[in-house]
Amino acid sequence: MTSALPRYSLLFSDAAKPTRLTMASVEHCLYCFETLAAHLEDRKAMTLAEVQKSWAEYVRSAAAADSTASGSKFSKRLPAFRRVTEDSSSSSSASSASNSTLSLGPDTPATPVSTEDEDATNPSSPPPPLITKSPLFVTWNKVSPGGDGHSLRGCIGTFESQELAEGLASYALISALQDTRFRPVTERELPSLEVAVTLLTDFEDCADRFDWELGTHGLRVSFSHHGRLYGATYLPDVAAEQGWTKEETLVSLMRKAGWVGRKDKWAEIDLDVVCYQGKKESLGYAEFRRWREWVEGKGN
Repeated sequence: MTSALPRYSLLFSDAAKPTRLTMASVEHCLYCFETLAAHLEDRKAMTLAEVQKSWAEYVRSAAAADSTASGSKFSKRLPAFRRVTEDSSSSSSASSASNSTLSLGPDTPATPVSTEDEDATNPSSPPPPLITKSPLFVTWNKVSPGGDGHSLRGCIGTFESQELAEGLASYALISALQDTRFRPVTERELPSLEVAVTLLTDFEDCADRFDWELGTHGLRVSFSHHGRLYGATYLPDVAAEQGWTKEETLVSLMRKAGWVGRKDKWAEIDLDVVCYQGKKESLGYAEFRRWREWVEGKGN
């Protein structure tokens, strides 16, 4: 993969820098839920900073109550809680997103991706730097009553950077209410929803169409055919979850972009391929509701 990004140097001026610690968090997901719920319930939403502070307090109080009641460690049962508890003494992360809007296809899943970091187990490591900017995608899924399946309800994101508090709030609403493939999400649907946030980083121009790794990289392809321009993207986990080969992934992306040519002719088209990485975090409505009831109980 090439290190220079001539065609995308302006678009990816911030996103192209390797930022290993740029990953989505539980607080980011809570903030998306809070933004959408407040919009649908016609109330003022909490800010990202307020959500981050409140979540850390909620985790500490829940961990203490669990330890007192059962003698077990609350944080050991819930890795997401453990991460927040361990990091509560350092500043909360803040990150960012953007303006150029893209949507993911209806076959795009939104299963959680591990956000473990090797430094999290090293107590001598310095706290991670604050995240201030990152392209992002917000995905809403409808979870089946039994919880054993889900279907896409909306997914729109951006490849340009902006303040995370603004980007998450904007795309939480855009993906839920303005994804033209679906009717807008309603208040009645909130209990059946799950949200996933993916922060994108490490953008690179690929040397050729296969210069990327399944399960590691997301892809953005662009090409022209018969005078028409096409483009589409898949997040890093899509191809692996679908069990696709690299060729199947690329052909699917071309179809998603609107290309209707013969499948056996796909290799004849000149593709520009940009790969990127991203860490996803997801959260269901039940956890959001428990946290929200705790907030309301405190009179916040």
